[in-house]
Amino acid sequence: MILMVVSILLCGSCRSGDNGSEDTGPTDPETPTESACTRVPLEVTGTVVSVTDIDGLLAAVEQANRDGNTSIQLENGTYYLTDMLVIRGEGVTVRSRSGERERVILYGQGMGGPVTHIFNVTGSRFCAADLTLGRVANHAVQIHSSCDEPVLHNLHIVDAGEQLVKVSYVPGNSESSEDGLMEWCLLEYTAGIGPQYYIGGIDAHQADDWIVRHNTFRSIRSPDDDLAEHAVHFWSGSSGTLVEHNLVVDCDRGIGFGLGDRAHHQGIIRNNMIYVTRDVGIGLESCDGAEVVGNTIFCENYTNAMEYRFTASRDNHIADNLCNASIASRDGGSATLSGNMTDAVSSWFVDVSNGDLHLSSSSLPPVDAGQVLENVTVDFDCETRPKGAAPDVGADEL
Repeated sequence: MILMVVSILLCGSCRSGDNGSEDTGPTDPETPTESACTRVPLEVTGTVVSVTDIDGLLAAVEQANRDGNTSIQLENGTYYLTDMLVIRGEGVTVRSRSGERERVILYGQGMGGPVTHIFNVTGSRFCAADLTLGRVANHAVQIHSSCDEPVLHNLHIVDAGEQLVKVSYVPGNSESSEDGLMEWCLLEYTAGIGPQYYIGGIDAHQADDWIVRHNTFRSIRSPDDDLAEHAVHFWSGSSGTLVEHNLVVDCDRGIGFGLGDRAHHQGIIRNNMIYVTRDVGIGLESCDGAEVVGNTIFCENYTNAMEYRFTASRDNHIADNLCNASIASRDGGSATLSGNMTDAVSSWFVDVSNGDLHLSSSSLPPVDAGQVLENVTVDFDCETRPKGAAPDVGADEL
């Protein structure tokens, strides 16, 4: 049921930014500011509607689609859906009242069930925060190209039959989803493996100036010989993506810009810790103008920790990454490489199998062996670089 409706108007959008300020995404992908490492709760904006059960939630979504600028606050409990929630209104927020994501759960009817999504979003300025979502046949969240400035904040997203979060587009249509933000989320398959190969973490087509930061991606793995998609994948004309401070653990592939001839333009991948078990930690395919700096990759069962591939991959800068395997060009890809280390071993890190790629000792070769890079002023934990005579190579400044 709907408990109450009250109008609250606060400044700002449903978005947490650096030191609590509004964050609208990097206008210049080559020189973004570092994000804060303390999670800032999102502001409450618009008309607030509090609900306690599934009927109240459905009614609140219908009303929000009509009125827009509405914050739906869910009381603690599990809400079982019999159909997806379609968000058409602008400025619609769905969040837990408590702010505790494990206490407000929205589930479908399983990965083989009739509920395809939790949220299917076409309206701009959508926000989902402080919730657990999943057990659906397709995607827990699907953002369409008509949706700009979406925010996914402090979500636990589990067990979708396809990619956990999808940013979709219409081929031949130039419309793109712009200025999205996904932060402080945990995306995983709770069985330790996915249901098929056509799965992934966040998979985005024709998305511009999105930020993906401070998230954990776990067990995004195919059960068969085909590879799952990346934990973070932006392609099909996406541009200006910033991917930073993320942890990728026990996934088939890590972070990808582009795929085949479906390009990605500019963007930054920095300060991520990536443990992959079947393919590359970072892959650039038909990607131009990317900065890949200050990441740590440990790769099992594959030759290359990082690849830049195809002749459309050009003008990329790959620097100060710490890997246990090669950084390689394939099929004519080009990049400028400097200061990378590719001979790491497991003893250099605290706990490889759990993705803890912090350095285990101050006497290791990466310590004080890096360059001063304009775009890497802090490390994975947002600790200031350098602490010693020079920055450390990789994502951890010991």
